[in-house]
Amino acid sequence: MDGTTQPLSPVESWDAKAREWAIQVGDDGDENRRYQSDPVLWRMLGDPAGLDVLDAGCGTGYLSLELARRGARVVGADWSARMIEVARERSSELGIVLDLRVDSCSELATVADESIDAIVSNYVLMDLPDLDGAVRSFHRVLRPGGRAVLIFSHPCFGAPGWGRMGDGSTIFRWDRPYFEEFEIIEEWGHFTTPFIAYHRPLSRYWKAFAAAGLRVLDFDEPTVADPPPAGVDRQRARRFRMFPNSVAFLLRK
Repeated sequence: MDGTTQPLSPVESWDAKAREWAIQVGDDGDENRRYQSDPVLWRMLGDPAGLDVLDAGCGTGYLSLELARRGARVVGADWSARMIEVARERSSELGIVLDLRVDSCSELATVADESIDAIVSNYVLMDLPDLDGAVRSFHRVLRPGGRAVLIFSHPCFGAPGWGRMGDGSTIFRWDRPYFEEFEIIEEWGHFTTPFIAYHRPLSRYWKAFAAAGLRVLDFDEPTVADPPPAGVDRQRARRFRMFPNSVAFLLRK
């Protein structure tokens, strides 16, 4: 043995940061989710009451809990056993019933064919090594006519090396072709383990959806409303509106 530390796999990375992630996202989502992407998610999803909804890549469960509060029968799946452990603890504390499973979005081995009315997958697809497997699994578990709301980091603006200038403007530096697919290992904030993600051009996602038999009904690039909602001052709103953090797709089987 040479004493070197082996890099974490994507699953191990999320297991290691489960408690930190629960603090980051909290019960209501972080600022990006609350003020930018969640309003688009709920607009696309509509009223989930009475529906069987899969939260694909549920993490520590903030979105699963809100789906259940709105009347959905929720299946939450995540490949991180530690994330599911935290989600189960929180749902038990709140007395909210969730069906939480350790399962990869790229397989969904615990989810029966055509058993789901709607899927939400919130900031997950860019973290999966197997995009095509996940999209095929989404198609398999959806009932005919079922919908999927998929939100993930905007590939045009997620390159390492971006930054803000003193005047509030934003700069980006690309050292690899945008059209090339590659792994990104990135340190972020207070987290003690790195984030592992996969850059893919936007067209790659669109083609994967079509190949799996999922039709695009709507597409959006979420940003904060103008004028901003209560809780977001205008200076922060201006920063939010400089570029989109994410993309949102509404698909139908």
